[in-house]
Amino acid sequence: MPLKGSRGPWFWPLLLTAAGVALLLNNFLLLGDFNLTTLWPLLLVVVGAVVLLQGDWTPSTEGRTFGVTRGSVESATLEISAGEIDVQIRGLEQEGRLIAGQYALNSRPVMQVNDTHANLRMNRSATPWISFADWEMALARDLPWQIRVSTHLGQVNVDLSALIVQDTWIASGIGDIRIIAPQEALNPLHVRSALGSIHFISPVGYQVRIIAPEKRLFKVHADERRYETFDDGVYVARDVNDDAPLIEIFLSGTFGDAYLT
Repeated sequence: MPLKGSRGPWFWPLLLTAAGVALLLNNFLLLGDFNLTTLWPLLLVVVGAVVLLQGDWTPSTEGRTFGVTRGSVESATLEISAGEIDVQIRGLEQEGRLIAGQYALNSRPVMQVNDTHANLRMNRSATPWISFADWEMALARDLPWQIRVSTHLGQVNVDLSALIVQDTWIASGIGDIRIIAPQEALNPLHVRSALGSIHFISPVGYQVRIIAPEKRLFKVHADERRYETFDDGVYVARDVNDDAPLIEIFLSGTFGDAYLT
């Protein structure tokens, strides 16, 4: 699985910008008799703080890989509070593993096992503010998952097509959400974006029913070739497999658009 950073840290660009503004003001004599060179010890303070907090001169945006064996686990819950970090979830191809993927510094999933149920948590607050590596998770395909994902700036990309889902709650503040329907969902899925777009994809043959009432500033755009639309904000997938289980999804938003394809 590739390791990549989604965004660079903003601290150093902000520091350089502030220094540039101060130099311009000094050059145009807008700082009076103030001698800008007297601030040079502040640079040592900044560098020392970075080294103390991070252990290096420059912030690293690379992720760390991880893997957890399944053992006797028969069901699992994944709870993610990502803040401004992007999140990707998909099915795991390797058998014998419960979860594998990439995490930002210090945010490796914390797992607790109760009987045969595993609870995994990932929290942005456990990650240094200078770490922006994407969180990428691949989940075991042969057990039911409860999935809880929340962000306020990060993007969420969830491919549930190969997974069995107990229930799912995905919420985003400003970031966009892209979700592919699961092959089986024991309870309805809930997806909400306060200020961003939602892109929902239903594989051909899946029996999907979407409840997505429009609001004044939240519009739903459904592909007419894929969905039959009803006046009460209900969208039903066309060309479904009669033997496929019914999957129900609740989509909602405050500002933005939802795209059903």
